[in-house]
Amino acid sequence: MSDGYSPAWRRFTIVILRPLLYGLLKRDWRGQRNVPREGGLIIAANHISESDPLALAHFVYESGRYPVYLAKSSLFDVPVLRAILRGTGQIPVYRDSSDAALALRDAEAALRRGECLMFYPEGSCTRDPDLWPMTGQTGAARMALKTGAKVVPLATWGAHELLPYKKGEQSGLRGRLKKGFHPFPRKTMRVIAGPPVDLSAYAGQPLTKETLRAATDEIMTTIAGLLGELRGTEPPAELYDHHKVLAERRAARGDVAAPDAAVSAAAEAEAARGTEGKEGT
Repeated sequence: MSDGYSPAWRRFTIVILRPLLYGLLKRDWRGQRNVPREGGLIIAANHISESDPLALAHFVYESGRYPVYLAKSSLFDVPVLRAILRGTGQIPVYRDSSDAALALRDAEAALRRGECLMFYPEGSCTRDPDLWPMTGQTGAARMALKTGAKVVPLATWGAHELLPYKKGEQSGLRGRLKKGFHPFPRKTMRVIAGPPVDLSAYAGQPLTKETLRAATDEIMTTIAGLLGELRGTEPPAELYDHHKVLAERRAARGDVAAPDAAVSAAAEAEAARGTEGKEGT
């Protein structure tokens, strides 16, 4: 074992997944030179499908880094999967708020020893009807400002055609997608990495709610811009805020059991945890 992972397990996943992904998917990759080859690194990406982590991991590995995900703790209870996740050094994320601090601690330690951590700041696949990024949670910004690790913004496009995300309103682009898994014809995974996000304006500041929110907004705006480059169109001026939409719907229904304050509190608790990579990962 080396720093909590097994080099043999990492080699095993490369041997199995690399040829499989080359055969399954076509690629349109840009900006690989923007991924530093060494040092603690945060990859912050948009999330449009439950299949995009593999496309993202493939891009990052071929850019010279082994990707480490922050995965739901329940996956570590699956016997065979647990061995793979532990062996490759993936980091569990717990729902319980007290245990969530452990994920932050483990993520910080991984960055300080030079790992490449994969973050989906949105916390789940986007609910935006046209699949633009949502507003982000603050875990990636928190880790970057605490450790000094660079944040490389990354946008992906194409995984939604392979496996559309089943939740969310069936309107806009999402409503036009065919449900289910569609491996044929081969889908093109478009991925672009931008230069590290400049967070120097927040360096040395107390990690307040305002500071973390501003830094997170910088990251998400940059990701949206990169996605616009992949899609050949401008991103929306204001990113989809899932918590705000839920609060507005509850207010429209006259649901006083979950007022805006409660929604905001839930959002802040999620932001403090802030490291969940994705649903189902």
